[in-house]
Amino acid sequence: MSRINTNVTALLSARVLNLNNASLNKSLERLSTGLRINRGADDPAGLIASENLRKQIRGTETGVKNAERAINIIGTAEGALAEINTMLLDLQGLLGEAANSGGMSTEEINANQSQVDSILNSVNRISNSTEFAGIKLLNGNLDYTTGTLPAAIADATVKAAKLIDGAAMTVAVAVTTSANTGVAFLSGAQLTSTAMTLRVGSNRGTTDLTFAASTTQANVLAGVNAVKEITGVSAAISAGAIALRSKDFGTDAYVSISILSGQSAAVANMVLNTDNASNNASISDTGVDVVATVNGTSGTGKGKKITVRTSMLDAEITLTNAAAMAATTTSVSITGGGADFAIGSRVDAIGMESIGVKNVAPTSLGGVDGMLNTIKSGMTNELSGNNLYTAQRIIDDSIKDISTLRGRLGAFQKNILETNVNSLQISLENVTASESAIRDADFASETAALTRAQILVQANTSVLSMANTMPQSVLALLG
Repeated sequence: MSRINTNVTALLSARVLNLNNASLNKSLERLSTGLRINRGADDPAGLIASENLRKQIRGTETGVKNAERAINIIGTAEGALAEINTMLLDLQGLLGEAANSGGMSTEEINANQSQVDSILNSVNRISNSTEFAGIKLLNGNLDYTTGTLPAAIADATVKAAKLIDGAAMTVAVAVTTSANTGVAFLSGAQLTSTAMTLRVGSNRGTTDLTFAASTTQANVLAGVNAVKEITGVSAAISAGAIALRSKDFGTDAYVSISILSGQSAAVANMVLNTDNASNNASISDTGVDVVATVNGTSGTGKGKKITVRTSMLDAEITLTNAAAMAATTTSVSITGGGADFAIGSRVDAIGMESIGVKNVAPTSLGGVDGMLNTIKSGMTNELSGNNLYTAQRIIDDSIKDISTLRGRLGAFQKNILETNVNSLQISLENVTASESAIRDADFASETAALTRAQILVQANTSVLSMANTMPQSVLALLG
């Protein structure tokens, strides 16, 4: 080289040295942070994919935590309900003893009533005191609230509803096939000229009734209604005949009538429904389940109760007798309430699960025959009163309420929460592995790159030093 103003060799060596220094620094950075991508310039597409996966990872981790917390909440509520269930079974025993009035003194019945009062007070206390992290669980705080029920709806039980951003949900019910009871007709103003024995029964029970000769419709009507608590069959005059109906609606309900003796073909016409031509000694008729759509989805009818289970709504709508027996179109609004659990990786309707927990205080347990609190002292169904049959049905309904709620909470925990935790944990493993493959540094390759960069930097430094001394050879020309 004979030029000294511009040392091209030194410039080339300096440029390559800078490149190798940058490579060395990048390797040092990756080994220090453990990441292959530390900034967008390292891998723009990889950074985008990695950040999306990180978002999913964080959401999945939170979903697992939320589901595990929900499991703890459900377990707390279910434990309290188990104790209430035990106390209701004790109520059953006390009621059974009180019904044995021929073998129990008034004092003993009063002592049982004192126990009943204590049990009901305990049920009320548990319903109001069971809580998790300050959230009341069994006092109705987690139950769904509905607008005023229309005349056609007797009861609306909402088990789960996804209210998007807290907006109310309208539940529209359209009956396409009416429900009915089992019904049969016994016609004739004077039913027989001789004594007559009828066997009347339904899904609730059966009994035999004997009527004297020349029995009138009024006599039969009074006789059937006198035992309706046993048979579950009530009688009324309809179109000149005695209509005998089962108390219950649907295919599980039926009414049966048999003339065991004293039938007279001329006057004893036992007819199914409106067939006035039949004349049978023994007949039976089964009820009809309601068929309806709920928000356009086919509901499951059982008697006059409509059940709908979709990803957005789980509810039971019980129609009034008149509405169930007609082509009814009605609606009810779910205005709020329920417990929402965000158990997915994102906050949306798919990742949200909801459940309602009803109030289990004595004033809320029971059914059409009354609430559990009516068994307390001074109330209509106390043990010393004359409504023990009604008290039995109330206790039956209360036990059913609690056991059904426990089963529903258990199903929610087992089939939704626990399976969700398992699914999310597997998903978390796979997504984390994918994000790691994109973003994390491979230490084996990076240490190899570091060693290479170190050697090149050292070699480039030596070469640059040599390139900087090469112009001095010009001094030999100046001799």
